[in-house]
Amino acid sequence: MFDDKKSLIRDLFERNHRAMLRYFTRKVGREAAPDLLHDAFVRVLRRDQLEAIADPPALLQKIALNLVRDFMRKRRTEIAHLRPRELLDDAPSEEAAPEDRLEYERQSRLLDAAVDLLPPRCREVFELSMEDMTVGQIAARLGVSDRMVRKHLAHAMRVCRAALD
Repeated sequence: MFDDKKSLIRDLFERNHRAMLRYFTRKVGREAAPDLLHDAFVRVLRRDQLEAIADPPALLQKIALNLVRDFMRKRRTEIAHLRPRELLDDAPSEEAAPEDRLEYERQSRLLDAAVDLLPPRCREVFELSMEDMTVGQIAARLGVSDRMVRKHLAHAMRVCRAALD
């Protein structure tokens, strides 16, 4: 029975991998597409009684759709948590207590010092994100991958949060 499952999966892969790779590339980009393709076939491999499934390509399509949804949900969550503007509260008004204004100024200086200590590319990514550019826009401007932009942002956020703690 294992040989049947193995040959079924091999056949399924040979018939569908190109179309699925195109689908993933279109939906999530060139960087993540091969990983999602791999994950799709791993999920198929883990299925019990694959031989009993009436339409294995339909199962593969459903798995692909779910993987894309999961990927996009994760990406939205990452981006939501990588918003540098949230590091500082809004600037206090002129009517605010002097100690509130002083605390804001102190935190601003700490944040500026932390940003100045970032590696040049990381600082550049962080500053572009402060201009409300998306990860994709930053990646395109700098000629790097979305993944690298997210790594730089995550590092910058860790450094900045540590400076404010």
